[in-house]
Amino acid sequence: MPPFQQPPSVITPVGNPVLCLASASPRRRDLLASIGVEVSVLPSDVDETPLADEPADVYVERLAIAKAKLAVSKTTLPVLGSDTAVVIDGAIMGKPRDEQNAAAMLAQLSGRTHQVLTAVAVTGPQGVLSCCVTTHVKMRVIQQTEIARYWQTGEPADKAGGYAIQGLAAVFVEEIHGSHSAVVGLPLFETTRLLCQQGVPIWAGRFRSS
Repeated sequence: MPPFQQPPSVITPVGNPVLCLASASPRRRDLLASIGVEVSVLPSDVDETPLADEPADVYVERLAIAKAKLAVSKTTLPVLGSDTAVVIDGAIMGKPRDEQNAAAMLAQLSGRTHQVLTAVAVTGPQGVLSCCVTTHVKMRVIQQTEIARYWQTGEPADKAGGYAIQGLAAVFVEEIHGSHSAVVGLPLFETTRLLCQQGVPIWAGRFRSS
């Protein structure tokens, strides 16, 4: 059977969670809802400090797996964990500590191409399945006055790299090569593949009864 094909018997009604999301991110919840996956939310709090000389792709996948595993004992549902990192010049950018730090981040991204790495891990009958997706994002030159105004909106405060591509910062993005949804929070193509491999239904409740 192709990896995305599912028999009608696995379709469940809307409002019946079929997956536990180990994240408080409303963006990841909304992305899953967009493919018909109803979730219960159970955020996992893990140490996000990178290990010494740890490559960015290894780092985000390690965190995604750790978040999923932490929630497994607290639910009977399959669990999805995820983590995203913004990387430039090989360095991982976290969330800005304050306005000055956010301004420094955006100044570093201005006029350049950076990478957004998003890892996904899903627990289920197949154990823990995971993947990491890299997307290349090119920013136009961003003026200091724009950076200051953007901070005042409140949007960059809790975002990796200090910006939200799905929000007001969309005006800064000149090009994107790869998965847009991965930059938002989840690579939906790869996530769907992992969910189907674990028997988690997509498009739940989206079919009309005959």
